[in-house]
Amino acid sequence: MVVRILGINGSPRKYGNTFKMLYVALSAVRDLGGEVKLIHLYDYNIKPCIGCVSDNILACRYPCVIEDDMKKIYDMILECDGFIVATPVYWYSPSTLVKSMLDRLTAFENMIYIDGRSWLEGKVCGIIAVGNDSGTIQTISLMYSVLNSMGALIPPWALAYYHDKGDVLDDFNRIMDAYNVGRTIYLACNGEKVDKWYLYEEVKELVEKAVARARIEAERNYKSQFKERKKEIGKLLEK
Repeated sequence: MVVRILGINGSPRKYGNTFKMLYVALSAVRDLGGEVKLIHLYDYNIKPCIGCVSDNILACRYPCVIEDDMKKIYDMILECDGFIVATPVYWYSPSTLVKSMLDRLTAFENMIYIDGRSWLEGKVCGIIAVGNDSGTIQTISLMYSVLNSMGALIPPWALAYYHDKGDVLDDFNRIMDAYNVGRTIYLACNGEKVDKWYLYEEVKELVEKAVARARIEAERNYKSQFKERKKEIGKLLEK
């Protein structure tokens, strides 16, 4: 069985620390023989939840009545064995689009009233939170409680965080945590007996290679995306 893991970058930056930690986490899945897919949430049009469940509990279901790109996200989650959500910290919480995605996943959880089970039940998930100040653990706690309440499975060590202003790729311990998020998600999906979930010395060489690849990919994304962001910021400053 090939384990398929979806990585969801909840940052508007495709080159920042959130992306870098997620990239390293997915590298662990690749190293173990799994298949990965990485998406940038800000490439999708995701509208806020309108609370159908409060009017009629049977109205909240898959597919959601809102017509937007969330249908694509739903289907990618259904097709994967596990997923990793990486988010920047916006005032002690996940980014706007990550929060909207979580709210909209109620359409999966509420299927328990439609066909008897939450469609997130048993999906393995991990969380990565990145901020240049505080609030990472609070953000992870919020997301853990939501996803676990929806039926998602959270294995040991399936979290990583960074709260500093530097380049996370220079902080080897934080990068090691990110790598182990990918590792534990893969192992939980694979269903094998695990004697040791978190590795350090045994995977140092693999992590170093993942860091080198992440630097190259982040630089490539920076060159392509920052030009557009610079133009947008320039137009705003001219007003």
